[in-house]
Amino acid sequence: MLRKRSFWIVLLIVVAIVVVVVIRSRKPAEGPEKALTAPVAVAQQGDLTAQLQVAGQFIPYQNVDVHAKISGYVRWIKVDIGDIVHTNEVMAKLEVPELRDQLAETKAAVQHAQAQVVREQDEVAHADAAYRAIHLNYTRLAEAAKERPGLIAQQEIDDYQARDLEAAAKIDVAKAAYEAAEQQLSLARSNEDRVNALYAYTDIVSPYNGVVTFRYADTGALVPAGTSSNGTSTGTESMPVVKVAQSDLLRLRMPVPEGDVPYINIGGKVDVHVDATGEVFPGKIIRFTRALDPSTRTMLTEVDVPNPKLTLTTGMYAETTFYLKTKHDAVYVPAQAVVTSGNSYYILVLDATNHVEKRIVKLGIQTPNRTEIIDGGLKAGEKVIASGQDNYRDGDLIDPRPAFIPTAAQEEGK
Repeated sequence: MLRKRSFWIVLLIVVAIVVVVVIRSRKPAEGPEKALTAPVAVAQQGDLTAQLQVAGQFIPYQNVDVHAKISGYVRWIKVDIGDIVHTNEVMAKLEVPELRDQLAETKAAVQHAQAQVVREQDEVAHADAAYRAIHLNYTRLAEAAKERPGLIAQQEIDDYQARDLEAAAKIDVAKAAYEAAEQQLSLARSNEDRVNALYAYTDIVSPYNGVVTFRYADTGALVPAGTSSNGTSTGTESMPVVKVAQSDLLRLRMPVPEGDVPYINIGGKVDVHVDATGEVFPGKIIRFTRALDPSTRTMLTEVDVPNPKLTLTTGMYAETTFYLKTKHDAVYVPAQAVVTSGNSYYILVLDATNHVEKRIVKLGIQTPNRTEIIDGGLKAGEKVIASGQDNYRDGDLIDPRPAFIPTAAQEEGK
């Protein structure tokens, strides 16, 4: 009997405890709903531009080894690395003894040919004067014999006629000799011009405005004929004299990923930020390869950057922002409001009573700080949780607090 009574006592105690637990568990639900604090942003509508940021490197617009066009010894060289040079500026002078001798010989040949022309010209003048005198006498005798036949012996007339013809023939000979002398003078001058042109090659000149980036030869060095400044090969054993880089205009060269290649166009606007100097300036796409590198799946793209004061140095890096495409009236949210879940994306939207609603969305244009929502029913003016989305669930009541969202000017770094 005692055991039976103890059993019922224990049973009553257990039932009482269960009732108390149930009552206590129901009390919070019956009280006011507790709101969670969350940073909230408002969906906006307006123009949105897709951007691409790519690191690039400055290289010279042109960069060549300057070779000698003829073999010779370096007589003097006045430039060294870092020196600024200008188009056609003489940077070094070669000594070519045999060419100097040829130049002296051709000058002497021209002088001799000029003297010969003068002599032959005098001979033509003398022959012409002699012919005129003889022809005048012959004409007078012939007219007198015609007016008074028998006055002058026919033999005398025939002698003057023969002398007239001989004098005329001497003029032709003198003229032929004069023409030959002129031809010889022309040949001598052509030869002189040729040797002068070769002698001009003893001047090693800069092909453009630039900076000497390397010096290969010193005074007294034997420089064989090699590749000219325009890239024409003239020999197998060649040694350049200097290397000149055109640095007043630079190429900013960048690899553009395959997915963004369709949006790259000549004249497309870019912003260039130079890491080393802090400079930011606008630019335009000048050229691109129109072919992908199979190893990197990128396309080489170039922007020309004027550098008149040489403040930028080849080899420097720059961050380039490409503006790929713009969409008008796009609905967008802060980039951090979008959560990636596997292969899909979602956002947490607040309804009219500030309760959380999870929405699966599709994305459109993306910028560093903004993302377009193209599918998911989001409308401009709706509130979305801007960060810490893992702390909230569907149905949670939210006490919204404004999230810091950079302005468009802050986003573009202006």
